[in-house]
Amino acid sequence: MTPGPSPLPGGVEIAPGVRVPSTALRISAARSGGPGGQNVNKVETKIELRIALDDLPLPAWSINQLRALAGRQVVGSHILRDEHGFEREVGGELVIAAQEERSQQRNKSAALERLRDLLIRAMVRPKKRHKTRPTRGSVERRLESKRGRSETKRRRRGADE
Repeated sequence: MTPGPSPLPGGVEIAPGVRVPSTALRISAARSGGPGGQNVNKVETKIELRIALDDLPLPAWSINQLRALAGRQVVGSHILRDEHGFEREVGGELVIAAQEERSQQRNKSAALERLRDLLIRAMVRPKKRHKTRPTRGSVERRLESKRGRSETKRRRRGADE
């Protein structure tokens, strides 16, 4: 009989290419308010997953994007101001709660999947916007349209104006 899977070297892979030490993920259970009948009153099926943003091996721009995507799920961060007056948010912890399922294991899987989705979305660098100018034809069409509307309104005016 072969032994079960050994822990991955370098921690747990929570997203493609993102590994954290297993101690960085903190998972706790609590009583859920979701479905389950009387089971709800006695079984802790709600899962709360916490990870410090400083523990994530991501570049700064990706962490900032994660903060924006996660919104109120990031708690405990504070704002630092440098000598030039620029502000940046530091620290904090990402909290993901799952209580939709009746099983603690399925809620744990759901919380980990939400964390994975957030990280994947945060690691996509937004495309840089390049300034463009309207074409000469579109400018001419717009101005011609304005002249046409102006002419229409001028013709509607009575002779008394």
